[in-house]
Amino acid sequence: MQRTSIAATVAESVPSLRNMRRRNDGGDSHTELRAGIKQLGEAFAEFKKTNDERLEKLGKGQADPLLEGKLDELNKKLSELESFKKTTEDNLKKKARPGLTGGDEEACEEHRKAFDGFLRKGREEGLRDLEAKALNLGTDADGGYAVPDELDRNITQLERDLGIMRSLCNVVPVGSEEYKKLVNMGGGASGWVGETDERSETATPKLAQIAPTFGEIYANPAITQKALDDMFFSAETWLAEEVAWEFDQKENGAFVSGDGAKKPKGFLAYASTVVTDKAGTRPFGTLQFVTSGAAAALGSPDRLIDLVHSLKRGYRKNAVFLGNGLTLAALRKLKDSEGNYLWRPGLEAGEPGVLLGYRYEEEESMPDIAADSIPLAFGDFKRGYTIADVKGIRVLRDPFTNKPYVHFYTTKRVGGGVMDSLAIKLLKIAA
Repeated sequence: MQRTSIAATVAESVPSLRNMRRRNDGGDSHTELRAGIKQLGEAFAEFKKTNDERLEKLGKGQADPLLEGKLDELNKKLSELESFKKTTEDNLKKKARPGLTGGDEEACEEHRKAFDGFLRKGREEGLRDLEAKALNLGTDADGGYAVPDELDRNITQLERDLGIMRSLCNVVPVGSEEYKKLVNMGGGASGWVGETDERSETATPKLAQIAPTFGEIYANPAITQKALDDMFFSAETWLAEEVAWEFDQKENGAFVSGDGAKKPKGFLAYASTVVTDKAGTRPFGTLQFVTSGAAAALGSPDRLIDLVHSLKRGYRKNAVFLGNGLTLAALRKLKDSEGNYLWRPGLEAGEPGVLLGYRYEEEESMPDIAADSIPLAFGDFKRGYTIADVKGIRVLRDPFTNKPYVHFYTTKRVGGGVMDSLAIKLLKIAA
């Protein structure tokens, strides 16, 4: 059976999102959400049925490429429906952003208009003075102009929509790259004594000072002056979208596996060691991993349970799994010893798909399943990893270097690093 035929078979089993949207064109989002959840349940039922057939044939030594192909298509359908459900739920939650009032609002609007004139025509008259009125702290005398507050917020929000790391981790705005954090490493001691026993001095708890690793990220989108003149939409919106795409791709890769050289240090770049018993010790800042127990494969589902419980109970409360889409596809096929699937979709509004009861978040910067790779992380990333944004996104308009194009050289300084190595555990594939 050809790939198109397999896709057609899946489409017959589960109605497409396109048909659903066609039925609900102009309709309310609640209706679309209910329809999407219904289709998600149908797709998962078909997925389980197909996978059960595949496993039964494999048990008899009869590999079936048709079932494998159908399972792949159903996996894609599940991901598509989950994404649609989450997007629809997010849209329903969105509310109007509270605005400024009075003179502050007028000053910011004046700044935005002047900045749009700078983007389109390169007009700089009064822009420096308006920056002060807009209360933007990113201005200096090094050239370029600070982005208006409204555009600054748009860029950050777009990044959160595109990349998962910013929504999972602790994100802090900082004034400079001198940001540091104190971590309580414990180490205090106590002892049992009798009523008249001598009380000797005990050890004092220790504090450690840690800091994210910073780097400067840039984007340099270009557009012709004619296109700028003819734009029927906001130049701010266009620039925000272009820059957000550029920054998102680079930043998320750095937060996951960046080496710390001119960029944030990703959590996978830190030293790691195999999980030991409770009495085991390791250097501060070293992560721990559970091995998969199988060569170049996920191995036994029991290793996933070990991964979950290697994390201390206090961290498990807000923990999530983090991996890419291919890893999720493999995890969806796993069953426990009683034949129950480890992954299940969220079939109620606001309920996410879960693996062993914990949310799974897709981040394509995570490695694939392969020998010696770490395709899966589990932890409380809000406590474990901090992203530090230095305030002020700057834009330099350059109409001279590459005529007839106008470049908008946009820069931002951002840092990232593990703040609590106890909060994140890893699954490492065997060699």
